[in-house]
Amino acid sequence: MRVAYYEKLTLVDYPGKVAATVFTLGCVLRCPFCHSPELVQPTKEAQAYLRHNREEEFFAFLSTRRGKLDGVCITGGEPTLHKDLAPFIRRVKKMGFLIKLDTNGIFPDIVEKLIKERIVDYWAMDIKHVPDKYATACGVPIDIARIKKSVRLIMNSDQNYEFRTTVVPGIHEENDFVAIARWIAGARAYYIQKYRDIKILDPRLREKTARHALDLEKIKTLVAPHVGTVMIRQ
Repeated sequence: MRVAYYEKLTLVDYPGKVAATVFTLGCVLRCPFCHSPELVQPTKEAQAYLRHNREEEFFAFLSTRRGKLDGVCITGGEPTLHKDLAPFIRRVKKMGFLIKLDTNGIFPDIVEKLIKERIVDYWAMDIKHVPDKYATACGVPIDIARIKKSVRLIMNSDQNYEFRTTVVPGIHEENDFVAIARWIAGARAYYIQKYRDIKILDPRLREKTARHALDLEKIKTLVAPHVGTVMIRQ
């Protein structure tokens, strides 16, 4: 699998666990607020990642962390782009670590296979927007049926999961989150993530975000009746 880089320790990426995080290269979406642009577009940094796959380096590191880490978070980019994702996960599991997988849900067939194989311990799926505005958040045309299928698969599984939305002023409005919450009604956990204007894919977005503000506490109150647990992630 194409490993761009990895973080040796995280206390926040995997809820309740001490973990390492692997970042994979490549994504089919172009969300303007993406905070890892070097992983989704052909920058010089991305080209350097293409030349230096760090997969074996990561496994060498992981072999020294038995008994010290609980799990591994796999994120991106979009991990389900990679045909060898499942073998990568199996190899990590064989070493005794839990797996948390981040996905945008664009490849539901992969999601379904991984659920059936029961090799993912915790799913984290991004909900970019309400269905009829999804392309606005993704930056490209989107087949919303694929996203909806992934949502259903994850919700109907018996595996642990969360859904999450980055709240982006100028792209989202408060009422959008009521619609999202109704879409995923009954979900175990929904995280409202604060947008951070530090490093983003499309700098033009700043023209929109500078003129808008959204109250995360109010949004939390609006969506709370529809989901099991709702939390704000700063």
